[in-house]
Formats: sequence, structure tokens, C-alpha cells
Amino acid sequence: MPQLLIDVLFVVVGYLFGSLPMGVIVARLTRARDPRTVGSGRTGGTNALRAMGARRALTVGLLDIAKGMAPVGLALLAGASALGVALSGAAAVVGAWRSLFLRFHGGRGVATGIGALLVIQPLAVLLAAPVFFGTIIATRYVSLGSLLAAASAVLILAAFVWLGYNNVSHLWFGVLAAAVVWLAHWDNIERLVRGEERRIDLRARAEEHGPSQD
Repeated sequence: MPQLLIDVLFVVVGYLFGSLPMGVIVARLTRARDPRTVGSGRTGGTNALRAMGARRALTVGLLDIAKGMAPVGLALLAGASALGVALSGAAAVVGAWRSLFLRFHGGRGVATGIGALLVIQPLAVLLAAPVFFGTIIATRYVSLGSLLAAASAVLILAAFVWLGYNNVSHLWFGVLAAAVVWLAHWDNIERLVRGEERRIDLRARAEEHGPSQD
């Protein structure tokens, strides 16, 4: 099979994997509240926490990570080029944000981006994690933690490219995935600027009103 065709195929595969609405699937399988009925109506982990509680939200988060890892791992095994691997991961993040199965609605793409990056450069995830968790602990803003971690992950991935551990094409994943995450958080950014963003309460099992950060 021609290299270009392999690469295009896995970009499509990445988008389809990313489009799987894990929050909705978990809600239906466990007869829990659909995360789309809470807050912003997003399907990611933070909204799942409010709609379904911590255990189901953890399941949603892990499945969202898996749907980022799977297409990138398959692309590598199938012999996709470095650019094809990078774009398959970016396509998965786009799918998580604009799901084909939810009329182009979805989550923020953060967990799916983490999953893809775990395959492309797992140490980048490890090094960006303190930014994510540290920001949330300090501010209790999941959105701010996601934004800063996405930006730092690009810089960290660039450092790995400069050191020769990653192909320069992998930077396309970092830049595109971070751009999608920032676009998906645009409403959060506006609320952060206005001082109206909602802080996460990890003790809460479910909540009916107010905007979600995920």
C-alpha cells in the first residue's frame, strides 16, 4: 500500500477513534446521567464527574486516553510515516472535540491528547503532568491546568525533537493538538478572563447547574 494512502487511512482512523463519545457510552451502559445534561453539556471527564460521580468519571477518562493511544499505536504498527503518526493523533483530538457521532459536539480533547502523546513521547506526559496537577491544586481550575499543560507539552516535545529523540514531524501533533485544546476551551478562557470560571470540587458526585471545565 502506498505510504500516502497508509497515512491518510490512519488520519481517518484517528478521527473515528477520537469521535467515540466515551462519556455518553459509559452513561448508557451504567444507566447513569448523561454528561450532556449537565453544565456545558460536554462529554469529558470533568463533566462526567459532575453527572456520574468519581468512579464513572475515572472510567471515562481512561477510555478517552485509550482512544488517543489506539490509533497512534496502530499507525506505528502499520508503518505510517512520522507525519502520519502525528496527524493520526491530532485527528483523534479533533474527533474528541467534534465527534462525528454527536453531531460534531464532544469534549475538550485533553485526555485523548494525553493518550496520543503517551505513544509519541511518554516522557512528555510525565514532565507536563506537574503543570496540570499543580495548577489544579493551586487554583482548582481544571481548564487552566489543561491549557497550561497543553502549552507546556508542546515545548517539552520540541525539546525532545531538538535532542533527537523524536522526529520533527511529531511536532505537528503537539502544535495541532494544543491548538484544538485551546480552541475547545475558548469559552473557559473567556470566563477565566472575566473571573467567572467555575472551580472544581472533587468531593461533588453530581451537579445540575453551571458551566463545566471539560
